Amino acid sequence: MGVSNYDALRKQARHLENEIDLKLVAFSKIGAGTSTSLHSSSSTDTSPLLGEHVFDSLSEEISQMLDKLSSLNENMSELPATGAAAIHTLQRHREILHGYKQEFNKICANHTTRIEREELLRGSGLATNSPTISGLSRRDLYLKESTHLNSSSNMVNDQINIAIETREHLLSQRQAFKRLQTRFNDISNRFPLISSLIQRINIKKKRDSLILGAVIAVCVILLLLYAFN
Repeated sequence: MGVSNYDALRKQARHLENEIDLKLVAFSKIGAGTSTSLHSSSSTDTSPLLGEHVFDSLSEEISQMLDKLSSLNENMSELPATGAAAIHTLQRHREILHGYKQEFNKICANHTTRIEREELLRGSGLATNSPTISGLSRRDLYLKESTHLNSSSNMVNDQINIAIETREHLLSQRQAFKRLQTRFNDISNRFPLISSLIQRINIKKKRDSLILGAVIAVCVILLLLYAFN
């Protein structure tokens, strides 16, 4: 009886997985806005986003199917395991469910980003059924936005070039400071020799002064002796 229930649940899970896979393909196309390609080229450029109600309806349907698949997996996990193959199969069903949930959340996030971008391009306070925005079609707005992005990119490149030039200038100054420091070190190393030479000259001057003073003193004494005699 348990095996029969397990097989029935597994069959339902596989059938539901196939349906979810097909729904996600259509959901991805609608979320990316590819449904508008069915219209003429003129309406593609000027008409607002279409099929939002279809996207919301399909999103709700897939969400319910994912919840149902999750319940089926839980029911299968509550049945007694019949072997390693059954455990591996159950793990595989869980991985498939996890992958579907990730894909579903990714499509929803991309769709939200696209809608916000479209709303930003339309601007505020404008009618949603307006064919043009300030006289510009949607294609022109995309071109204008691309030009703006290129200008921003060029500005960033200019700032990077300025930073590189500043770095090179700082490196040049660093090298100059290193050379100056090397010269100072050379001069400081020579200072002991100069100091020693000056000290020797001072000693010689003192010695000459003493000799000269002694000679003068002897001469004075001799003159005094000569005068008194």
